[in-house]
Amino acid sequence: MTDYANDVLVSADWASEHLDDFQDDDSGLRLVEVDVDTEAYDEAHAPGAIGFNWETDLQDQTTRDILSKDEFEATMGEAGISEDDTVVLYGDNSNWFAAYTYWQFKYYGHDDVKLLDGGREYWVENDYETTDEVPEFSATTYTASGPRESIRAYRDDVENAVDKDLPLVDVRSPEEYSGEILAPPGLQETAQRGGHIPGAENISWAAVTNDDGTFKSYDELEELYGEYGIDGDSTTVAYCRIGERSSVAWFALHELLGYDDTVNYDGSWTEWGNLVGAPIEKGN
Repeated sequence: MTDYANDVLVSADWASEHLDDFQDDDSGLRLVEVDVDTEAYDEAHAPGAIGFNWETDLQDQTTRDILSKDEFEATMGEAGISEDDTVVLYGDNSNWFAAYTYWQFKYYGHDDVKLLDGGREYWVENDYETTDEVPEFSATTYTASGPRESIRAYRDDVENAVDKDLPLVDVRSPEEYSGEILAPPGLQETAQRGGHIPGAENISWAAVTNDDGTFKSYDELEELYGEYGIDGDSTTVAYCRIGERSSVAWFALHELLGYDDTVNYDGSWTEWGNLVGAPIEKGN
């Protein structure tokens, strides 16, 4: 596997070799699948994988926000995950919501968390073992730390980035960036206006992955972002529509390249595009 700034990726081969551990209540290893298509897990998943629904399990159900600290602790504890476990995450769409979940784990201070390189599609298409059996693990008392606000951006942070001309990475499609469309086809969360945050560069989330869904090398990622003057020397804000695709870019920048001053704006376009008085730009 390619060398990166941090040891945060595991290969499908490695995961396959540890399937027995993922199914062992006392192994200290937990495998978690988080998908866009939340029915995919029910059909087939890696043995031992816990299934999380990103809408109902990983978001507050009364406030538009990620889980509170108490909610995060309860969700992990009920799933049988301990704060001392090594958690390996994967999912469909090249790990969109797996990266989003990874970011949440980091936000609440869980350091020993990794992504399965290539995600669900790579696992399935390369004929690694699957099952429809749902694992059962003993409940734990999960104790979170944080939150680590240094990896999260809010509206005020984005306004500050615009005022100071700091790097903003819009990872959506060119059609969303230009304002031609408000959301990818079939997805409902939209904003009143189309366009992008002033000064943002359009660097697609897909640009950081290979055709098979695995992440590009350190050198390739460094060159990709370097072409836009992003080298980790100043605060970089990543955003998309609801915060999941931008988590992929945040992972590439913060974790793989080691650009520690990178933040994920999870409010993203569905917040900014609905704000009264917030400036936008249209076109490319």
